[in-house]
Amino acid sequence: MRVDPVGARCTAQLLSGRPAASAEEAVGRVLAVQGQDPRGFRLAVRARTRGVTAADVDAALSGSRTLVVSWLNRGTLHLVGAQDFWWLHDLTTPRLRTESLRRLAQEGVSPEQAELGVETVAAAVAEAPRTRDELRAALDAVGVPTAGQALVHVLLAATLRHRLIRGPVQDGEHRMVLAEDWLGPAPEPLDRGAALALLARRYLEGHGPSSDRDLAVWAKLPLRDARAGLAAIDTVAVGDGLVDLPEREEPAPLPTRLLGNFDPILHGWASREAVLGVHDPQVVAGGIFRSWAFAGGRPVGLWRIAGGRVRISPFGPLAKRTEHALLQDAAAVLAYLGMPEKEAEILPA
Repeated sequence: MRVDPVGARCTAQLLSGRPAASAEEAVGRVLAVQGQDPRGFRLAVRARTRGVTAADVDAALSGSRTLVVSWLNRGTLHLVGAQDFWWLHDLTTPRLRTESLRRLAQEGVSPEQAELGVETVAAAVAEAPRTRDELRAALDAVGVPTAGQALVHVLLAATLRHRLIRGPVQDGEHRMVLAEDWLGPAPEPLDRGAALALLARRYLEGHGPSSDRDLAVWAKLPLRDARAGLAAIDTVAVGDGLVDLPEREEPAPLPTRLLGNFDPILHGWASREAVLGVHDPQVVAGGIFRSWAFAGGRPVGLWRIAGGRVRISPFGPLAKRTEHALLQDAAAVLAYLGMPEKEAEILPA
């Protein structure tokens, strides 16, 4: 069976078809939304929902506590549902610890300083939610290096050891807390086989059809673990080594959307080629995933917000219908972010 990978991925990710009715539903479908860029993960929610705003995402982080951000999967910050944090942390972070120690050493943090830094961070957040700058000051006070990327890797090490999360947003900034303090006691851990099966099913819901290699790369787990998880659930073969869930909905018409930087449609598989094609170097450069315009199953340009106005830079001439749809979506972006509406600008190709 021949599969249109772009159409299938868009439907699996809620970019096509029925949108989610809440931020929690959208995040739950993708399972883990890359979250190092605060506007980026909020825009990822926007593209997959209807009737939701960025303020609703903030409310889920700070009020209902149904969404959190933490280091998971590939050692990158991810936005996840609170109920999914525990088992994803237990399953995906143990392999990150060796790499964490190596990176700390590269940043000039000795094992003794790393241990002191981890305990300093844990003690600080146990007292009250802390901003990154507050934690930097606490580490500086005890002589733990924070220059360059040292601070990030000390915070990562503390997260791996003590289950730290970025929970409440105050004055536009995340504050770090202990997961148990913010979310309540940890649930009973899943045994590894059950966790791998849950990972495989939840991954396919938001990324199928996919291969075992896709899952292994996305979760940064050994290929044998990805295969074990997939083998434990009901899947159907769809050709070219891909598998999917038997209840998968049919692909819906492809969307016209302004997608934010680090959008999940580019992170769930071993290769981005099917989605970005020849435009990969324009969208992804130096590890940065830019905000881009998507129409007709392909990238058609980049976009940004400057001076409160959405400015779209197309890769080539756009059909009038595509221009109109992108301008409408630009207005929706500003409304979602709570910004005053200004007419978007499409720059010359």
